[in-house]
Amino acid sequence: MGAASAILFPGQGSQTSDMRDLVERVRPDLLEMAVSAVGEDPFPRADEGTNFAQPAIFCASLAGWEALGRPLEAFMAGHSLGELGALVAAGALPERKGLELVALRGRLMHESGLAAGDGGMFAVLGAGASEHAEEIADGHDLTVANDNSPQQVVISGDKSRFADAMAQAKELGLRAMELDVTGAFHSPMMAGAVPEFERALADVTFSATAEATTVISAVTAQPFTDPRRELAAALTMPVRWREVLLTLHELGAQRFVDVGPGRVLTGLAKRTLSDVELVNA
Repeated sequence: MGAASAILFPGQGSQTSDMRDLVERVRPDLLEMAVSAVGEDPFPRADEGTNFAQPAIFCASLAGWEALGRPLEAFMAGHSLGELGALVAAGALPERKGLELVALRGRLMHESGLAAGDGGMFAVLGAGASEHAEEIADGHDLTVANDNSPQQVVISGDKSRFADAMAQAKELGLRAMELDVTGAFHSPMMAGAVPEFERALADVTFSATAEATTVISAVTAQPFTDPRRELAAALTMPVRWREVLLTLHELGAQRFVDVGPGRVLTGLAKRTLSDVELVNA
């Protein structure tokens, strides 16, 4: 028996200039669905905000999975919005409903970011980033938003607190870089997005995943048990991606396949795990 594989679906920040071409070539019907769900083609505006980036990345990821032959592997996981792609691929959620949820999620996060005010995110980079990130965040009333790898953590919150927090990171021998985003994602500043998303999730029927396929939640770093609750919580809770990768490895995954766009997730796996096979779609 070959080594178990994990199919990984990326989140925001993984967009590439050629992802629309892939969708148009492999899944033109998905492109039509995206235009319908968003109200316009989201791809040309993917760099403008979550309301366009999330549906575009979702479609490109499913097209990448399609190009691989729609593999149903032992494990699947998604980074932030990628969770919805993973659940669709695993058969737990109809594709159209998944796209509608992604479009709504992207819009609500964009609107919540604008309404909450001066929120943002910055990356802490370097050896020991994951060890010191919580200390840095807690000391400045900020939130660890994305624990991506031992060398990369993203902190989220009120921008007015960034200067001192970033200075502390540098004092610890780490690099700190503010990100070009429109809100403090995966923090309490996204609370305004939760009620409407919860209402939409309440109307969705989630099925069992395909036989022998397990989808890992980025909120708990364990298999999904209650997708409605876990997907809603993901708006304000950290993405525990480093722990997701460790969980997948502990469960037996030896081959990690990033369905794209971009190569963000295989890069994070390379920095987190050793002696594993990394594949990009």
